[in-house]
Amino acid sequence: MTTFQTRLDQLDKFFLSERSKKTIERIILVLAIASFVLHLVCIYFSEQIPFLNPDSPLLGNPIAAVYTPFSFILVYEVYLLVYYLPRSITTYISKQYEIISLIIIRRLFKDLANLKLSTDWFTIKDDLQFTYDILASLMLFYLLYWFYRLNKNRKKLNTEDRTLGIAVDKFVRFKKIIAVILVPLLFALAVFTFGKWGYLEFADNDGSLKELKNINNIFFDEFFTILIIVDVLLLLVSFFYTDKYHKVIRNSGFVISTILIRLSFSVDGLVNTLLIVFAVIFGLAILAIHNQFERHLES
Repeated sequence: MTTFQTRLDQLDKFFLSERSKKTIERIILVLAIASFVLHLVCIYFSEQIPFLNPDSPLLGNPIAAVYTPFSFILVYEVYLLVYYLPRSITTYISKQYEIISLIIIRRLFKDLANLKLSTDWFTIKDDLQFTYDILASLMLFYLLYWFYRLNKNRKKLNTEDRTLGIAVDKFVRFKKIIAVILVPLLFALAVFTFGKWGYLEFADNDGSLKELKNINNIFFDEFFTILIIVDVLLLLVSFFYTDKYHKVIRNSGFVISTILIRLSFSVDGLVNTLLIVFAVIFGLAILAIHNQFERHLES
């Protein structure tokens, strides 16, 4: 075994082993609970604590406190996405869909705290966004259910892949390299972006640094940009190991789905929600057609 392979296995064991996953899960859970309690304290004492901005939409209602622990849960989902990257492309993609659906759920908690109950519901922008998001969350939940049902056939569909032996091992090794690089990179990005958000949202009393237009996009705007790069790399490298049309289309379709999700962060309102839902529908359709193609080839 080469020195590079040994180091790669060591880093993989350190970042992506089952033991590491459980440790990170416990840490995130503790941080989520602590952040929830801290956020509640900040809400109740926002007027008394000098460095807090009492006009922040996240300090006006205790319901908004759920937003903060949900952010930690999303970070753990990001880790799970990287964790499953070397193991299964389809599971890796499903984690992308889970993340975007949880972003919408998190947004709902924030919007719930600022709802304006009136007869003008459909003319108030924030209330309309809440309506879009609550319908989208139901649709995404159902679409993910079907995505996982289709993905249950993965073991059967991968029978031919296992016969490729060394080629598949090399592709898995490449995905391990990508995953090992992503863990510290995304951790550093999360610390920087969430730290910056925390300061701007809670402590920027004069509003001089309010450069963040949509706090729901913090970290995940950059995260999905990185995912597009990763997905394109996986697509290109996969050409070394398979030239089968249906697999190329499947991998290309997943890249398009990720790009659509990334584009959703650049728009607001109904267009934002429609882009997210369509991205998941597109990925689901790609997987369904790919599976049918596999069955046809096997018959």
